[in-house]
Amino acid sequence: MTEVERDTIRRKIVQEIERLKPEIERLKEITKPVAPDDAIGRISRMDNIVNNSVNKAALGKAVSRLAGLEYALAQCGNPDFGTCIECGAAIPTARLLAMPESAMCVACAE
Repeated sequence: MTEVERDTIRRKIVQEIERLKPEIERLKEITKPVAPDDAIGRISRMDNIVNNSVNKAALGKAVSRLAGLEYALAQCGNPDFGTCIECGAAIPTARLLAMPESAMCVACAE
């Protein structure tokens, strides 16, 4: 991997981290429980429960992705960054730009 590719991937990781942090805060805010004494109605409360579970799943996914991106950013300077942990082949730059937290090539990930 060239230094230009590494810098491009590093910038992509930082950009994605900056995008995810406010999204995580937004999801944390909207997944707060509604107090039982708030008069929002039975149907609205059920709708809120369903939406809350969907948003909690999105929050979990975002938090997990953030952790992966932060780890990838820390490893970006490592000479082994961009090398598949399974087969040792170089992970294509396009895959790392799409999913910088990838530790495996497409073949091994399948």
